[in-house]
Amino acid sequence: MKIEKNTVATVTYSLRVDGELIEETGKEKPLTFLAGVGMMIPGFEGQLIGKKPGDNYDIKVAPEEGYGLVNKEAIIDLSLDIFKVDGVLREDMLQIGNVVPLQDQNGNPLQGVVKEVGDDTVKMDFNHRLAGKELSFTGEILEVREATPEEIEHKHVHGPGGHQH
Repeated sequence: MKIEKNTVATVTYSLRVDGELIEETGKEKPLTFLAGVGMMIPGFEGQLIGKKPGDNYDIKVAPEEGYGLVNKEAIIDLSLDIFKVDGVLREDMLQIGNVVPLQDQNGNPLQGVVKEVGDDTVKMDFNHRLAGKELSFTGEILEVREATPEEIEHKHVHGPGGHQH
């Protein structure tokens, strides 16, 4: 069986950006996903369509088909007061390059990278850390099966390697 919409694919992968290994899965803990429902970045999933168990792959994903281009509007200045806890500035948090967990105005969690610290503001970048980057994936297709009607309805994999209810 080949990977196509409404199939469950189990794959290994190594993700490299600019030659640096970012993430890797092996046969002991592979990635399992439901194809065709938007679970994966489009450029990754799209290039796996038509592959079958035993196939190896070596694919490149452009930023537009990965985590997107860098959005300049996602780089903003926040008041230094946001980084105070009980009135005390958390300077340990404000190191350039630190990833800081925050919440938006609706209480949704988000992460920003400290880019610059000024006298009254902190420049934070809320783009995905891989935005604007070409992604290089290598791996192997381990298994492909038809998705169950319940998996298709719920838009995710159930059972081993997937979501458990």
